Amino acid sequence: MWGGGAKSGGETRCKCKCRCTTRGNSRTGESSSHVARCPAMYPAGPAWPKLRVLRALWTLLAVLLAPWRLWAKEDIQECIWHVVLIKFEAVGEEGRSDRFFDLEPLETLDSVFSLLVDAPTDQNEKYLGFPYYLKINYSCGGESSEAQVRKGHLTGLKPLVLVTFQSPVNFHRWKIEQLQIQMEAAPFRSKERCNAEEVCAMSWYTPMPIKNGSVVMYVDVRSNGLGPFIQNKRFHVNINGFLQKQQDNTLQFTVGNEIFNLIPRYFINVPSRPLWHTVNQTPVLILGGIPDEKSVLLTDTSFTDFFLVELNIDSCWVGSFYCPQASFTATIYDAIATESTLFIRQNQLVYYFTGTYVTLHESNQGSGSWVRVLANECIKKLCPVHAHGNGSEYIMALTTGKREGYVHFGTITVSNYLAILYTIPEFIPDARGLEFLMLLGTESHTTFLMVPKGMFYNQYSNLLYIWGNFLLQSYNYENFIYLADFPKEQSIKYLVNSFRGDMAIVTETEEIWYLLEGSYRMYKLFPSRGWEVHINLQVMHQSSVYTPNETMVTLFYEDTKLYQLVYLMKNQQGQLVKRHVPVEQLLMYQQLSNHYFFERQGSHLTLSFTNFCPFSVMRLRDLPNPQVYSRQERYQARPPRVVEPSGFHNENSLAVYQGLVYYLLCLHSEYHKVDAWRGPGLVRGGPYADRVHDSTWSWSNKKQDQDYYFYLASNSQSPGNVYIDMASYEKIYDLKADYELPERIFLDKGTSYVFSVFLRVGGQSLEFTPERVLTSEELKSTVDLGVVLADPGCIEAVVKQKFLINRNSVLFRVTLSDKRSCFDQGLSGHHLLETSMLLKVAGAVGHCFQNTHQGPRMQGNLMVPVLIGCPPGKRLAFDITYTLQYNRLQNKHYFDCVRVDPEMPCFLFRDVFYPFFLIQDLVTGDSGSFQGSYVLKVVGGGPTLDTIREYSEEEIYRFNSPLDKTHSLIWTTKNTTTTKDSAFNIMSHQSLGIEWLCLENSPCYDTVPHTIFAPEFFFKVLVSNRGVDKSTYCDYQLILLLHIHGLPLSAKRAFFILMVSSSVFVGLVTLYIIFCLLLPVMVKAWNSLRWKINNIIMSESYYTYTSRNCSGTPETRSTVSSRVGSSASSKVAEANQRAPEQTWKKKPLVT
Repeated sequence: MWGGGAKSGGETRCKCKCRCTTRGNSRTGESSSHVARCPAMYPAGPAWPKLRVLRALWTLLAVLLAPWRLWAKEDIQECIWHVVLIKFEAVGEEGRSDRFFDLEPLETLDSVFSLLVDAPTDQNEKYLGFPYYLKINYSCGGESSEAQVRKGHLTGLKPLVLVTFQSPVNFHRWKIEQLQIQMEAAPFRSKERCNAEEVCAMSWYTPMPIKNGSVVMYVDVRSNGLGPFIQNKRFHVNINGFLQKQQDNTLQFTVGNEIFNLIPRYFINVPSRPLWHTVNQTPVLILGGIPDEKSVLLTDTSFTDFFLVELNIDSCWVGSFYCPQASFTATIYDAIATESTLFIRQNQLVYYFTGTYVTLHESNQGSGSWVRVLANECIKKLCPVHAHGNGSEYIMALTTGKREGYVHFGTITVSNYLAILYTIPEFIPDARGLEFLMLLGTESHTTFLMVPKGMFYNQYSNLLYIWGNFLLQSYNYENFIYLADFPKEQSIKYLVNSFRGDMAIVTETEEIWYLLEGSYRMYKLFPSRGWEVHINLQVMHQSSVYTPNETMVTLFYEDTKLYQLVYLMKNQQGQLVKRHVPVEQLLMYQQLSNHYFFERQGSHLTLSFTNFCPFSVMRLRDLPNPQVYSRQERYQARPPRVVEPSGFHNENSLAVYQGLVYYLLCLHSEYHKVDAWRGPGLVRGGPYADRVHDSTWSWSNKKQDQDYYFYLASNSQSPGNVYIDMASYEKIYDLKADYELPERIFLDKGTSYVFSVFLRVGGQSLEFTPERVLTSEELKSTVDLGVVLADPGCIEAVVKQKFLINRNSVLFRVTLSDKRSCFDQGLSGHHLLETSMLLKVAGAVGHCFQNTHQGPRMQGNLMVPVLIGCPPGKRLAFDITYTLQYNRLQNKHYFDCVRVDPEMPCFLFRDVFYPFFLIQDLVTGDSGSFQGSYVLKVVGGGPTLDTIREYSEEEIYRFNSPLDKTHSLIWTTKNTTTTKDSAFNIMSHQSLGIEWLCLENSPCYDTVPHTIFAPEFFFKVLVSNRGVDKSTYCDYQLILLLHIHGLPLSAKRAFFILMVSSSVFVGLVTLYIIFCLLLPVMVKAWNSLRWKINNIIMSESYYTYTSRNCSGTPETRSTVSSRVGSSASSKVAEANQRAPEQTWKKKPLVT
């Protein structure tokens, strides 16, 4: 009934109408290894029944075990979301889908934002946009209908989109953060011609944001709760750095040429192969193994769609004595994808190709072509390292030939020998009917040889697996456990792991096995009775992803779910599809089909099933808010409202949405940057901090005028017919737990995560009969909860149980805590210790399932990764507000600089300086006083901002160390606590303050004032808690500027200034006295001179006047002459009389 399996002697029996043959293993090129080959394909499912009549029991089981949603199909249609990526300029075009490769921001939004005069936007700001939109639709019953989408819109349906940016590998270049942005899709009419008055076709659109350092994005789409019921769905929207645009605007792969014809021989009778990549970090996946072709399958959507690409590599190899090569083939045997680089092995040659990722490398240059590495080595195998670490990714290359046994690790340039970890027994142990067996060296063995083929390590659970025709697991690399459920007649080909507690195994005969980590029971998924029931149900569904002729290409996990890539043959047409492997359904079908019985009730028999699950209800309770532990930052951005009654957006309103989302993420990026040269007003998030901090602080002023903008919108007066609600663009700090454990838990030093597990016993009967109340002893013997810790020396778990007898339930209170012992100190998000916690309900593995609208879900086992160290999103900041308050209180006064700078307050030199610092949590928005210890050092300074210089290590020691004997100290403190080497003082929030010294050999000594005011100095201060703080794992480091004024002068310079000042003062007094003594003489001389001048002027005037009138009558002339003469003589007499009088009045001043 099933495809044949290999016997121990190498002979194979296939139940098909053909003659079986054997041939060499094409995967290794070795003729000594044989596998069965039949013209029929390797099945990914059972042999499809033609006209066979199923047994009555199996028919009954297929009906009884069908999900409940089959019965409600007439009432609730199954609807699914569809998301495609389109270019900015292609909005509204139907039937278009673009690839994600263009990363340049759009600069064409200024014309749109310039129209928004009376709007909460900044006209001086340059708004940019992202180059792509997400186009969202949905279909019901497998058919997309314009009428369905219109109905959803008219009933209030709005898709909610959550974009999650995956953190980069290289935390040395990029900040580690868990960032999300939640958007509401905007409805938009199609641009195609339509005879209807309002709308024919429509879709919803949101901007597709891009973030520096991230090339992997997850797009989760869900409904707002109105309209039809549509299940939530996740899409992988990744950047493809292996595409380039040609001159005719077409796209072409840089790694090779695309092949548009999937020839059946590429997949038929071809064994499946593993999909190797760095978990959760790889935007582009590749899969080799296509026989006799240097081609790979390439995808940037996790095989939602894919491409067949022929690689442009030079396939030339000549065997030698040092590197024997029996035969040549073009097949790409090993293919590994990392964050930005692809690795392949062809024959014994290794190549790599680096993609063009501007968001990662800040450069537009990729490899350009395949680069060969390890040219002098014979490589027989490339092996992946699934997890990244220390800011890097790794692969391993195993050599053959002369250098057999060498391993090239990491950047594949350094060679090392493999150390002996464990000596595998020669023969397979005899488990004697047990599920597992601890290998102690005293056990008996069978006659089957142990043939190891590979190893797998899970860095979260610390589980090491060694596999071949057996499976061994170990927690400490020393003591190994043999899992006896796996048949020794089979041989494992590869393993796939979800890193969340699930693992699937593929054998050489394409069997699929399942193992839940932490347990020892293995389940055969294919072929199995459960699989047969599942196939029968798919026949009832008339599913298009299951056919009688199919071949499994690969098996892989995606978001904790197991998927197959399967090649289907239907009506002589081949198709490569990705389909979900329903592990829970298969286990449930298999369990019920193996444990049923008939009960006689009266005169007839009743079919009953045995329920092995120890509980009926399992719930998580008292879950804390997740952001504190998951470190997930989330922003919210809703589209601007349009004035149009139909609610449809236009291109301008969508462009405004693009610009606002781009600007929001820019504010986030700027807020996370620490600027040591500015205070809180210019750059929030710098070293000067306030207790209330938010990345959207620059929009706070705009929110004050929100009522005015709403008034304009209410009267259809909004500019551009767009109303921007500033409350729609914000950071969310109060996310609530969604009745499940977070995706990951970050624990700082001594912190704990507390939650409860509620288990109810019984209560599944459909009969309305009183339920028997169990005693506490019965409850205790029925259900029990265990916690498995991967690193019990680093974390501990305390479980307290409470019996709820009146409800037949048990409430377990679980406290997971850090033990303060396994981590030193590190930067925020760097070098975290990866471990895990596994919750297990005794007897629940493979027996307990919960029915949901998405199908059954396994219960009783919960695995959560735990990361120990400094959580991302925490930083140290200078608490300038409280520092000013406390200094004013302690010093009884506060004197700021003469020229007040609100961005950088001054502190007086002669006052004791009391600094205080904050711990800012950028994820939750909390700020708290830093209670730990720290070391303060002055590492630079200058009399002005332009003259600040960095000090050398030797200068830093002299200026800050209490051991300095060169009279170079800048500051001192009365604290007696110092570092271990007594080189520096240790400060805390309870310190006695800092006294400024500026001794004679310090740079601030004898600062020359540039004005009449006292000298000033800017100190560049480094604050660090590394090595001195035992309250946290975080290695905080802060650099800030302190402005100190009122510095004293040196004695020599002060004396010099005193002498100069005294000399100037004495000189001025002397000049004043001399001036006072000479003033009367000078006045007298001046008066005498003025009198003589007046006499001369009067005399000339007289004679001139006389000469002019000499031609008149004698009488007249005599009369005038007498009058003039008398007048002149009288004026002269008066002048002579006043002069002695004035001289007499001045005499008392000079005596």
